[in-house]
Amino acid sequence: MTDRLRRLRDVDPILIQAVIAAAISFSHIHDVAEAAGQTGWKAWAYPVSVDLLLVMAWKLIRAAKGTGKRTPGPWIWFILALAASLGANVATAGVLDLSAPPTALRTVVAGWPVLAFFGGSLLLHGRRQAEEKAEPEEAWEEPQLPAGEPEAEPVEEVPSAPLKAPDAPILRTYAEVAKSLAVSDVTVRGWASQGYIQKYRGPAGRGVLVDLRECTKRHHSVHRPVGP
Repeated sequence: MTDRLRRLRDVDPILIQAVIAAAISFSHIHDVAEAAGQTGWKAWAYPVSVDLLLVMAWKLIRAAKGTGKRTPGPWIWFILALAASLGANVATAGVLDLSAPPTALRTVVAGWPVLAFFGGSLLLHGRRQAEEKAEPEEAWEEPQLPAGEPEAEPVEEVPSAPLKAPDAPILRTYAEVAKSLAVSDVTVRGWASQGYIQKYRGPAGRGVLVDLRECTKRHHSVHRPVGP
């Protein structure tokens, strides 16, 4: 019981009032159509067409308001359907004698189906156009060409025999070179000081190093035997 009361309390009073007003207006349009000579299911079809046209026009007005574009078409059909509903309510309030309705009322009731069909068709077409404009356009992509065969890379010519790397220096200390050439280390040190051979900085603890090949060539040039 408590849940049912809570649900009733949560119902919007404005919605209840709108439903009651719509039901009363619905019955009034039916009474006017029936008085104008439309009997049976045809009398009930009139209020359905009026309310549907009213709701459809209002939805298009709301949709156009969200996009910032105002079109007069939905407003025209909304006012026309509202006038038909309001006119039926006034007519059933005793303003017109429904037992002998005037010719103008019979003419309006007889022509309403065609008018409602025409208005509904225009509103339906306008809604489809609005939906198509609202859909994001797909980005056009260029057609991808089939992948061709990769170009052959130029073949690098490899020599038949491996190239000879330049002879790396054979680094030794002054004492080691002097011992190998059977000369004094002072002699080797002198060659380096005078620039005959190149000096190299050795690792920690070994000091200055020289190339054994250069020292050998220098030794041979100094002690070259004199020919006849």
